[in-house]
Amino acid sequence: MAIPAALSTIAYSANRPLSNSTPFSSSHKAKRLLCCASLSNFVGSSEAAGVCLSVGTHLIPHPDKVEKGGEDAFFVSSHRGGVIAVADGVSGWAEKDVNPALFSRELIAHASSLVEDEEVNYEPRSLIRKAHAATTSIGSATAVVAMLERNGILKLANVGDCGVRIIRKGQIVFSTSPQEHYFDCPYQLSSEAVGQTFLDATVMSVEVMEEDMVVMGSDGLFDNVYDKEILSVMDSYDSVADAAKALANLAHNHSMDSTFDSPYSVEARAQGFDVPWWKKIMGMKLTGGKLDDITVIVGKVESSLSS
Repeated sequence: MAIPAALSTIAYSANRPLSNSTPFSSSHKAKRLLCCASLSNFVGSSEAAGVCLSVGTHLIPHPDKVEKGGEDAFFVSSHRGGVIAVADGVSGWAEKDVNPALFSRELIAHASSLVEDEEVNYEPRSLIRKAHAATTSIGSATAVVAMLERNGILKLANVGDCGVRIIRKGQIVFSTSPQEHYFDCPYQLSSEAVGQTFLDATVMSVEVMEEDMVVMGSDGLFDNVYDKEILSVMDSYDSVADAAKALANLAHNHSMDSTFDSPYSVEARAQGFDVPWWKKIMGMKLTGGKLDDITVIVGKVESSLSS
């Protein structure tokens, strides 16, 4: 793709149960440096018995994007067992005098409003299709959507390099893989005809059970934090809000550390990006985290009877 990928974030702060479906975007409280939404027990008692998600989120903008709040957007919904989604605006559009946040915000706003649409039929790829078709802003974004059925089936659709990990009893039992044209240029939904569509989404279904943890994030998380670190953090917190905050802070700290051998720098070297040869002779190599906006959503699978 002509426009490279880069991640961004939302600035929104809340600490309350959600009613039905609520979008969050960087247009809310845009001047906050750190923001956390602790969203738990958000499935109504009128729903049929089964499982649901208790959700916590935390977001930290790129240091250069704090004033504007970043370029990501996300939403969580109480519909059925729960829906979570992240869209990551592609920052390369700024070079064309386009605000990269507009596309991701509008995409998520439409997705949030369409969760219960009959044509969507509680299918993540259908939700992406309708939300993308309704989006008129110029730009592009990567996106991931996860929908939990009451029977414990988690359905996912992913376009690009946002990611999901499912953790069970201290082990990662499922993870998504990024879709890329080449290094640092992921698949992306776009206002341009050359971009990807819902047809390019990777679609998956995973059976989950009570106590499973779902970690969803933008590439600002997964470029800076290894899976083993995610497991260590998740093992240290009982609260989904605290876990999301800890993961986001860890990713932020790594992103600012030029000596940290991050997942991003490891992949960059594997793709042929490294220090000049004369530095290699001295034993040096490309290291450092990736400065980025960081979006983290943590969901715990719980019995809806306990909600």
